[in-house]
Amino acid sequence: MESENIDFYNLGFEFIETKHMFLSRYKNGEWDEGKIIPFGPIEISPGACVLNYGQGIFEGMKALEAKTGDIVLFRPEKNAERLNESAKRMLMPTFDEQQFVEVVKEVVRANKEYVPPYDSGGALYIRPVLIGSGPILGVAPAEEYTFIIFTVPVGPYFPEGFKAIDLEISKKYTRAAPGGTGFAKTCCNYAPTMLPAKETKAKGFAQIIYLDASEMEYIDEVGTANFFTLIDNKLATPALKGTILPGITRKSVLTLAEQKLGLKVEERDISYKELFEESCTEAFCTGTAAVITPIGSVSLEDKKRVFNNGEPGEVTKKLYDFLTGIQRMEREDEFGWVVIV
Repeated sequence: MESENIDFYNLGFEFIETKHMFLSRYKNGEWDEGKIIPFGPIEISPGACVLNYGQGIFEGMKALEAKTGDIVLFRPEKNAERLNESAKRMLMPTFDEQQFVEVVKEVVRANKEYVPPYDSGGALYIRPVLIGSGPILGVAPAEEYTFIIFTVPVGPYFPEGFKAIDLEISKKYTRAAPGGTGFAKTCCNYAPTMLPAKETKAKGFAQIIYLDASEMEYIDEVGTANFFTLIDNKLATPALKGTILPGITRKSVLTLAEQKLGLKVEERDISYKELFEESCTEAFCTGTAAVITPIGSVSLEDKKRVFNNGEPGEVTKKLYDFLTGIQRMEREDEFGWVVIV
């Protein structure tokens, strides 16, 4: 779509085609140089490993227009690291991390006209995808791979924006099990979440809260986002045990809570029962797409807990202001998180 036909002030979180993408292929044990090409279909064998056995991973990033007018990325080196950790788990070739960051910059520059204006609140979503494109018959890694980076202008992931959402705790579905691929950003983890999300949204909830697969007691993730809660004035989030995604926004929020708000932070098992106790006063979820999204209520069957009369809590608001302030260069970036494109 031509950029002049896009209403950047009323974007949703849906696919809009931009003009250019990056494409690189891995063959005979090495990556080619890769290049920026016009966005469009790619050819793939019906025997491709990604189609038959799900050997595919991806990342999610954003390019933003800052208050200064600069186009910026947020901690892109962490996405490079996570892509390679996912690749190792899926027996895929890694991609040079410094080159990854430079290529992302190139793709953003090639699609600069699609970066939503600073005052729109939107972003240019960046999607790196690495797939086993070589044909394979037995269950084994492909010998050839394709790496693509494309972009899409987006608005808020949750249509509500920075407003509290209502979530349902699931005792029926789980997202990942110990020893599996929960920590990897693999395509295989996402298709199974579509049905639970559809069912919970049909009941009026924005998303689902997954519990651990072993005991169905401890919180894992919120759909496609990490979970946080304030209990006894301590900010708690589920520990990284291999079943949840090590979110980059999650990591940043822990740093901000501790160093800017002076909060004690805990990475631990959080029982869903704790959410229904008075000591639990706020909850929110985080992610590249979700940013920081307040949780207004959680429900389990006929039980419901409402936080702050369904409004964002004070700690949630402060963390949101700090994070987005740094991302948009409205605040000093003392952590060196922002990278100018």
